Amino acid sequence: MKLFYSPSSCSLSPHIVLRELDLPFTLDRVDPVTKRTESGNDYLTINPKGYVPALELDDGEVLTEGPAITQYLVDSYAPGTLAPLSGTIERARVNSYLTYISTELHKPFGRLFDPALTPDARASTTAYLNRRFALIEQELADGRAFLTGSAFTLPDAYLFVIQRWGAFTGFDLSPFPNIVAHAERVMARPAVQLALDAEK
Repeated sequence: MKLFYSPSSCSLSPHIVLRELDLPFTLDRVDPVTKRTESGNDYLTINPKGYVPALELDDGEVLTEGPAITQYLVDSYAPGTLAPLSGTIERARVNSYLTYISTELHKPFGRLFDPALTPDARASTTAYLNRRFALIEQELADGRAFLTGSAFTLPDAYLFVIQRWGAFTGFDLSPFPNIVAHAERVMARPAVQLALDAEK
């Protein structure tokens, strides 16, 4: 398999999952401006959406969208690992977090990377994200190690990636100590360290 990625982008989540599952894969870096891959290809011919991640399977099939890729990986190669089995209420909870992070955190956070964002728009987006992060902060206040309990699952990798964007955009996560502590637990995982090192 080949993962098309850009450093510190949302493609880090499937990258972490690939390493958590110890699957064989290669990396191909994508320039988000030129849409060229490190191997010299036009990324738009691989993924017409133009953004990462994309995962090229051994048979040439290409999957896009991080939550779809990560669920495919666990269901295909390690059912019940990093996500409960499909069709269970526990899996529905994992999917709920993946959807929430995708729509309520990932998408609006992307606006903060726009240098043309007006001060008013930045303030509005920041206020929105503060409300959304506050809900996760409250859920983590019960002492659980990870989002769905004691076990690391797919949304933990996704949340880790999104909260890291605070350092790049000036978004202050200090009001959310439980989320910061969660990120530290995720950061300590060997697979996460390997993924971060590979993207330097």
